[in-house]
Amino acid sequence: MKNILIAFAIIIANFTIEAQVKTPQSSPRAIISQTIGLTDVEINYSRPSARGRAVFGDLVPFGKVWRTGANENTTISFSDDVIIDGKTLKKGKYALYTNPKIESWDIIFYKTTDNWGNPAEWNEANVVLKATVKPETLTKKVETFTLGISNLDNNFAFLELYWENSYAALKFEVPTQKTATANIEKALAGPTAGDYFSAAQFLFQSNGDITKARTYVDKALDMNQDKPFYYYRLKSLIQAKQGDKKGAIETAKVSLAAAEIAKNQDYVKMNKESITEWSKK
Repeated sequence: MKNILIAFAIIIANFTIEAQVKTPQSSPRAIISQTIGLTDVEINYSRPSARGRAVFGDLVPFGKVWRTGANENTTISFSDDVIIDGKTLKKGKYALYTNPKIESWDIIFYKTTDNWGNPAEWNEANVVLKATVKPETLTKKVETFTLGISNLDNNFAFLELYWENSYAALKFEVPTQKTATANIEKALAGPTAGDYFSAAQFLFQSNGDITKARTYVDKALDMNQDKPFYYYRLKSLIQAKQGDKKGAIETAKVSLAAAEIAKNQDYVKMNKESITEWSKK
């Protein structure tokens, strides 16, 4: 009888888990991803609706910090530093707060993003940047709170907020010219030491053209002034694979000495073992 009751309890528990009801959220989540020039921007927020309520000045009081949406933090992230109101906002992820007023809105980028709505205790030290914009009155009512990125240019765009009969927009500038120029110069300058090292490593590990691997690792060493111990380690392995055990031992000794200076015991151990192994043959 006891076993029957236990089995019955398990069946009921499984049914309860599987029978959980899913219902629509009153403030559904939305994600906006937009590239401006070469900068990626993402907004993640919940969208409350008015549902017959007066919004600004009532549901959202004037002169108080608002979560700019519903539920957990509304967040915005930038893949590059951007300029807002002449000030630099470093790349990263921020909670987006606003302080709506009749004549102006403060738009606030806040450092911590793990709050449910407003922080339990507001900390001005976490305000990374604050900008003030002038709101406009819409002729057509917007039922559901909306954030957007519009008026795109290669060098700037506008973060836009719509709800009820209010509209506010904040311009932000992106470093397209600087980033594109750096990309062009890098491409025209040709492969880096790291590119040659990666190519040599791939050819060695994949049993590719070992002669090319040797050429690439030599170029990597020529181009890198620091001469990293792991570059020499790869060269010694390539030399050993080519059958040049004497050269491999000499290169491994250089890698060993550099690894000892860097206090990298893994490479110290690997080089010592390889030197011992290659010395036997």
